[in-house]
Amino acid sequence: MRPEFRFLARLASVALLVPAIGSARAEDTIKVGILHSLSGTMAISETILKDLMLMQIAELNDHGGLLGKKVEPVVVDPASDWPLFAEKARELLQKDKVAAVFGCWTSVSRKSVLPVFEELNGLLFYPLEYEGEEASYNVFYGGSVPSNKAVPAIEYLMSGEGGAVKRWVLEGTDYVYPRTSNKIIRAFLKSKGVSDDDIRENYTPFGFSDWQTEVAKIKQFAAAGKKTAVISTINGDANVPFYKELANQGVKATEVPVIGFSVGEEELAGIDTKNLVGHLAGWAYFQSVKSPENKAFIEKWHAYTKDPKRVTNDPMEAEYILFHMWVYAVEQAGTTNVDAVRQAMIGQKMKAPSGFVEVMNSNHHLSKPVMIGEIQANGQFSIVYQSKTVLEPQPWSKYLEEDKGKVADWSYPWRCGNCTAAKFTDF
Repeated sequence: MRPEFRFLARLASVALLVPAIGSARAEDTIKVGILHSLSGTMAISETILKDLMLMQIAELNDHGGLLGKKVEPVVVDPASDWPLFAEKARELLQKDKVAAVFGCWTSVSRKSVLPVFEELNGLLFYPLEYEGEEASYNVFYGGSVPSNKAVPAIEYLMSGEGGAVKRWVLEGTDYVYPRTSNKIIRAFLKSKGVSDDDIRENYTPFGFSDWQTEVAKIKQFAAAGKKTAVISTINGDANVPFYKELANQGVKATEVPVIGFSVGEEELAGIDTKNLVGHLAGWAYFQSVKSPENKAFIEKWHAYTKDPKRVTNDPMEAEYILFHMWVYAVEQAGTTNVDAVRQAMIGQKMKAPSGFVEVMNSNHHLSKPVMIGEIQANGQFSIVYQSKTVLEPQPWSKYLEEDKGKVADWSYPWRCGNCTAAKFTDF
C-alpha cells in the first residue's frame, strides 16, 4: 500500500531523527527554492503556487521532515521579469545551496533559467503546461504538452459532441508558449484539412488591456458562417479585461466558444463570470473533479489558508504532484544528491487529485489526462469531457517536420533529450 505521502507512514521512526531541542543547524536542513512571481503581471497566477509550496513544506515538517531533516523554503520574487528569473535561480543554486527549485510559469521564464540549471546541474520542477519542443536533463515537467492537451482538446471541439468547429482563432500573448503552441496547432489543423483561410492568428503583449478592437475582429471573423472557436493562450492578468470584453460585446459560448489553455479558477476569481457561462478551458485538473484524492487536497488547502473560498487549479495540482514525487525520490535515493534524485524520479507514480495515476516518464514529462470544463456562474468549471486514461506526453511534436524522429529519454544509460532515433546511442 502506498499512501499519499509515504513519509507519513514512517512518521514515528523519522521523528526520532529530528533534534528535539534547539534550532536545526544549517547542515540539518534541506533547502528548497520557490521561484514564482509575487509581483508584476504574472503575480495573479503565480502567487498561489508559492502558497501551495509553503503548505506542503509545512506539512512535511510537521510530520518529521525529510531524511531526518527539516525542509527550509527559500522564497524569492523574480517579479515577472524574465532576466531576473535567471539571476534569482543562480542565487538559489550557488548562494542558498537549495536541493531543488520549484518554479516558473511562462515559458520565457523557464527558457531564461534553463541555462543556469544546466550549467550548475540543478533540478527545476516546472508545474505548467507548455509548448513542448524541449527535454532537459535538469528539468522535470509537471504540466501537459500539446500531444496530451491541445491536440485532444481540439479534436473534441471538431467532433459533433464538441460543436463541430470549422474555423479557428488562435489568440495568444506574444511570447514563446503561444507562438510555438500555435505553430503545432496550425500544423495539426492542416493535417485535418483546415485551410489557412479558416485560421486567424493574433498576439498581444503581456498585460494587454485594450481588447475592444481585437474582440470586434474575432466577432467579424466568426461571422463567415462556419462554426468558429477561439483557442486562447493569453497569459496572466490580461485574461481579466479579455473576458470582460467578451461579455461586453456579447460573445456567447453558444455562438463562438472560447477555450482557454492558460486561464483557470484563480484567474476567474477576479471576474464576474455570469456572462461567460459556457466558455471553456482545457486542463488536466479542475477543482470540480469528484475524487477522494481531490476532496482531501481541497480540504487541506482550505485548512491551511483558513479561507474556504480559496480555489485550486491545474498548475497547483501539477506542483503538488511534483513535490510529492521529489520527496519520494529523495527517500528512495536516501540523499538529495541531484544525480541520484534525478534517476529516482523516473517511474515515480502518484494517485493525483485528478483521480488518475500519473507517472513520471523517462523523458521527464508526466503522463496526464485531459479535461475540458465549461465556466459556471460561480467561477468554477463543469467538466464536459475527460480522457478515459492518462495520455503519453510527446515533447517533440509529430506534426512538425523538423521534429520527425526526435527522441527524449533520460533514463540511464541513454541520457538524450534532443536527438534522432538513428543517433540515439549509449555512452
